[in-house]
Amino acid sequence: MLEKMKVEEIIPIALEAGANIMEVYRTEDFQVQSKQDDSPLTLADRMSHETIVKGLSDLPFDIPILSEEGKQLEYEDRKGWEYFWLIDPLDGTKEFIKRNGEFTVNIALIHNGKPVIGVIYAPVLNTLYVAMEGLGSFKVEEATQNKYESTDEFVAVARKLPLNRKEKKISAVASRSHLSKETENYLNKVKKKYGEIDITSAGSSLKLCLVAEGTASVYPRFAPTMEWDTAAGQAIVTCAGGTVTEPDSGESLSYNKQNLLNPWFIVWKDGFEL
Repeated sequence: MLEKMKVEEIIPIALEAGANIMEVYRTEDFQVQSKQDDSPLTLADRMSHETIVKGLSDLPFDIPILSEEGKQLEYEDRKGWEYFWLIDPLDGTKEFIKRNGEFTVNIALIHNGKPVIGVIYAPVLNTLYVAMEGLGSFKVEEATQNKYESTDEFVAVARKLPLNRKEKKISAVASRSHLSKETENYLNKVKKKYGEIDITSAGSSLKLCLVAEGTASVYPRFAPTMEWDTAAGQAIVTCAGGTVTEPDSGESLSYNKQNLLNPWFIVWKDGFEL
């Protein structure tokens, strides 16, 4: 199945979803509602969800879709899935509502619990991250200015990750909206090993992308996330040589668990660890 996938067929779906989000972003009324867990839901979330589900369903593959904004299937109905799409139509809804631009469209393909394709699009930044197992991890700025008729054409205009960066010292990225005491404690351990570190904040899955590209060395997350929050970003990190692992076991995050809540995790770029 994976060898038949073409990233140039998935990219336009993410870009169209981003365009839908921007339509709402430019209006005065986001039509904010509250979900059962009190997290916000906007018109942009719903429009993006519909666009992505339609786009993926139109591809020549019979692959089930699990979306944050879709109907959540019981584990008995999905436990036998070999492949499935895992999407977050608008990751960083709080950042969207704050109008700080740090929100993304996340699309991942999962194979036997492992993300093997990841597409993340940041509409305000017009920046695209794409990863595919066996192909690598890539970044494209001014993403909507290009047309991608083939994988080769995409690779030709993209920058392969990690980018070549000579860091003066180690850097960390943390959640803009969810910085826990445990995260602060972990960063203190990093300081003891590597010395002083630069710490920046960012929203949504952009934190994983910053590690994948080498702008940040580490992203510790000791706060709740769901599988759709991390799947696409994990593909982008791992295809760039980095790791996304549980702090105690060192095991990579896995997907399609009975409980879709992620454990705590640490993201390290290639060549670094605690």
